[in-house]
Amino acid sequence: MSSLKDRITDDMKAAMRAKDALRLLTIRGLLAACKQREVDERIDLDDAAVIAIVDKLVKQRKDSIAQFTAGQRPDLVEKEAAELKVLEGYLPQRLSAEAVAAEVAALVAELDAKGPGDMGRVMAAVKARLAGQADMAAVSAAVKNALAR
Repeated sequence: MSSLKDRITDDMKAAMRAKDALRLLTIRGLLAACKQREVDERIDLDDAAVIAIVDKLVKQRKDSIAQFTAGQRPDLVEKEAAELKVLEGYLPQRLSAEAVAAEVAALVAELDAKGPGDMGRVMAAVKARLAGQADMAAVSAAVKNALAR
């Protein structure tokens, strides 16, 4: 079975052949971020680490889209949205809000967490379990909701 990094490299080669400049630029940026982390930490990235990098880049694109929309720059919004679509293709299927809430509730019970003071402990456990499977902003809201009860 090939790794996610191998699939991304193959997609880069396909984008080169197809002369798809935007897709190629986005994938090269992703591979550069992966390589940077491998060099900095002297490790080989597994699929979970690559997904975490993709998640980070997706979040950056969403933040940029919000900023460019506020700044009334539709040209840049369009570019970021296209890059976002390419990056989201490498993320696993996202969990529904109900599934996230159920996972959070199970972890809160498992950790015997009570109140907002345990937010950090619960978020660390949820991040480990749901890495790449859910939007962390939605997860954070679900954790706050579960701990408020």
